[in-house]
Amino acid sequence: MISLALVSGLCMGGMYGLLALGFHITFAVSNTVNFAHGTSLMLGAVLCYVFSASWGWPIGLAIVAALALCALWGMLIERTAVRPFVRAGSNAWLMATIAVGIILEHSVMFTFGKEPRSLVLPVSGEAFSVGGLAVSPLQIAILVVAIGVASGLHAFSTRTKYGKAMLSVVQNPQAASLMGVDVPRTVMYCYAASTVLAGIAGILIAPLFSVSAEMGTLFGVKAFAVAILGGLSSARGVVLAGFIFGIVEALITSMLGSAYTNILAFGLVIFALAVRPHGLLGKAGVKKV
Repeated sequence: MISLALVSGLCMGGMYGLLALGFHITFAVSNTVNFAHGTSLMLGAVLCYVFSASWGWPIGLAIVAALALCALWGMLIERTAVRPFVRAGSNAWLMATIAVGIILEHSVMFTFGKEPRSLVLPVSGEAFSVGGLAVSPLQIAILVVAIGVASGLHAFSTRTKYGKAMLSVVQNPQAASLMGVDVPRTVMYCYAASTVLAGIAGILIAPLFSVSAEMGTLFGVKAFAVAILGGLSSARGVVLAGFIFGIVEALITSMLGSAYTNILAFGLVIFALAVRPHGLLGKAGVKKV
């Protein structure tokens, strides 16, 4: 039972890590976060379902189109719900991002409907045995994609021209602007990348859960808790915290039952933050933009 819980926990931990990376990207570059992040997860899953199941598109094309629209959604959030308030020196972007998330959720509810749907991916096949444990291809895919995306993001930020420009904005936005880096555009692209990560997570977990307008709410809350636990300023920290949270959650469910999962998991997050207020790998004194 514990071994199965560990496998399941690693799978969910990878998904939490992807979502938490989205929070990290925007916070590191702009010192803001998108509290509509959970609805971005839902948007990716819903769009993929509509394009593939309802419209009959090939699954590859449906995924690409869904993620492209997620990126546009992220840029729209930054342009309309974040940038105006940041420029005015206001923290109203906190409420604005929550509001656009609610608007999106209810818009999807009215158009897509309340009835949960099932999305089938090519990796949603039969489970196979690994060391006596039943492991599904989807679980392997989620884990591989999560690690691959995290590694790719690290390589992009350290080895490419645009990645280094993003890092310069993280370190000193004023100096980066003087060196010719378009800071507002960089922030907007980071919001696009953030929502794409959420969309990937939504598509990957859609076969495990029902696709619905409300599917992203709890996942968004858990991912934010993971990001805080790992340290919002640390990419490695949020990914590590994602796996820890997923494993702890799975172990609690397997040993005590699902009724205790959220109570104990979030209780342990509070305890961990009491010991390390800035997260596992976070740092104090994050710069202000």
